[in-house]
Amino acid sequence: MFIFYSLCQYQVGQLYSVAEASKNETGGGEGIEVLKNEPYEEDGEKGQYTHKIYHLKSKVPAYVKMIAPEGALVFHEKAWNAYPYCRTNDFMIKIETWHKPDMGTLENVHNLDEQTWGTVEVVPIDIANNEEVATADYKPEEDPTIFHSAKTGRGPLGPEWKNELKEDCPHMCAYKLVTVKFRWWGLQTKVENFIHRQEKRIFTNFHRQLFCWIDKWVGLTMEDIRRMEEETQKELEEVPVAIAVHLTLNFEI
Repeated sequence: MFIFYSLCQYQVGQLYSVAEASKNETGGGEGIEVLKNEPYEEDGEKGQYTHKIYHLKSKVPAYVKMIAPEGALVFHEKAWNAYPYCRTNDFMIKIETWHKPDMGTLENVHNLDEQTWGTVEVVPIDIANNEEVATADYKPEEDPTIFHSAKTGRGPLGPEWKNELKEDCPHMCAYKLVTVKFRWWGLQTKVENFIHRQEKRIFTNFHRQLFCWIDKWVGLTMEDIRRMEEETQKELEEVPVAIAVHLTLNFEI
């Protein structure tokens, strides 16, 4: 995803939007349980570690629900956010992200070996392309082609918004590497393809929200964000959760 924020701006906006999206996705007997959200230091790497549990049952195709063993759609997500590098793992999905201050022109930013890189499908995401948004997901208030920021003057975004950026305008790109390994015989290819489609959908919708929520988070500090995360965790703990759920699969916190 190429977006015109500085790296520091994006970090704040991303964490704010993750907290808001977590609250929005909770309910109906399913939700998100935050087990840990704390600083970590490991092998010289410092950042924020989170451990969450999500429930996927209402989010997967009917054919998966029918054959999935009891409890198989409960997932643990562990995330290490050492921004500008982040990684997220659960039992079948690994997401690694490099945030770079460029126009999205780097290749193989994750330094994969030649054989692995040859199997990677590069999927550009344009948050201003409404054709990439499902009808059920579309919300006018989260449409970058309509939204105008009162605080920053950014937006609305036209078809050539990336080409119209001035050299002195802050910009960055999030390079995400999604690896999916689904080990149920007979469903592997179908489910892996489904998950990749869902990841693209989630990345697209999330970053459209992030852009259109800019007036809510611009100017916040990391101290503000950590305080908000604590408040969000308390709110989530108060929501009845029939089964603890991993619903988003992709948010790196």
